[in-house]
Amino acid sequence: MRTRTGKTEDDPIDGEVDEAAPAVPAPRSSGAAVLTRLIVVVAVLAVAGGGVWLVTRASTPEASPLTTEIPALQVKAADVRPGSVAPAGGAVVGGAEQQTSPQQARSTGPSTLSEWASQVAAVTGVPARALQAYGNAELAMRADQPKCRISWATLAGIGRIESNHGQYAGAVLGADGRPSKPIIGVPLDGSAGVQAIGDTDGGRFDGDPAVDRAVGPMQFIPSTWRKWASDGNGDGLGDPQQIDDAALAAARYLCAGGRDMASPGGWWAGILSYNNSTEYAQKVFGLADGYAKAAQSIRKQG
Repeated sequence: MRTRTGKTEDDPIDGEVDEAAPAVPAPRSSGAAVLTRLIVVVAVLAVAGGGVWLVTRASTPEASPLTTEIPALQVKAADVRPGSVAPAGGAVVGGAEQQTSPQQARSTGPSTLSEWASQVAAVTGVPARALQAYGNAELAMRADQPKCRISWATLAGIGRIESNHGQYAGAVLGADGRPSKPIIGVPLDGSAGVQAIGDTDGGRFDGDPAVDRAVGPMQFIPSTWRKWASDGNGDGLGDPQQIDDAALAAARYLCAGGRDMASPGGWWAGILSYNNSTEYAQKVFGLADGYAKAAQSIRKQG
């Protein structure tokens, strides 16, 4: 949830290396051997120290610099009155291959989530790997909270605005569902058009110990992620940078309180809870409606 206006908010590892013990004085005749040993010790310490630094860098995200690339800027807001209508439906076809149980095989159309994602990617332009995450989240919620009726298309609309489906600032979404570099939003420091949210995670998720930043493909604020952290890919972990986890967390967030995301009132209330901006919600509406309508032909394919 990268927020510039109106965001609704829920609530270096030090590597120590022991110094080498002082070398025992050696006869002058063995000076060359002692020097060789010292060089070896120094080299080992340097490698060890470098290894600790690399682990630290890999485990603590680096706060990204400001960028003018905001995925939502190029998205047109739909000309629709809030609360008047919900986007078109676009049910996922095929079985889920990750956390959820497979659906009954169909006589026509794709039979697996990955097949469905590949076909929908061709007609929507959404990366297939991202579609797998959105589709998996819909299937998971269909099993866990069937009355919510959250759609993959709505999640895709949010994902497009928040991070261009995990491709923000030149990132590439990998087969494992993680971007090639952490997706971290602007500092929420109260500057023009930005909320002021003090640090809540010590920089654990966003790499910024001063203020919070939204993180991951679905742009969760660290404190919100702690509440809704989810495991969408079944690896036993919840990672806001991993798109399966992030998409499922977003779906759970939108379905909170028994909300029906297929009804006009429920859909608009859910999106405005994600970002309290009418223009934001209208942009998500236009994207979700377009994605769902483009994908409807997939169900008719043999």
